Amino acid sequence: MKLLLLTLAALLLLFQLTPGSTLRCWNLHGKCRQKCFKKERVYVYCTNNKMCCVKPKYQPKSLPWKV
Repeated sequence: MKLLLLTLAALLLLFQLTPGSTLRCWNLHGKCRQKCFKKERVYVYCTNNKMCCVKPKYQPKSLPWKV
């Protein structure tokens, strides 16, 4: 029983320390990062002063009369 509790505690700690867990932004379609990937764009900044990187399919469409 003690071994089971120790294993569960270790797994929970590992899940908390997993790198890459980023905050979500832009209506949960973007991720807060220091640097965006190639096709991602920045429209707003997150509360932790990182950029909100949004994938192309969730990026707002530009209006044809605004260039």
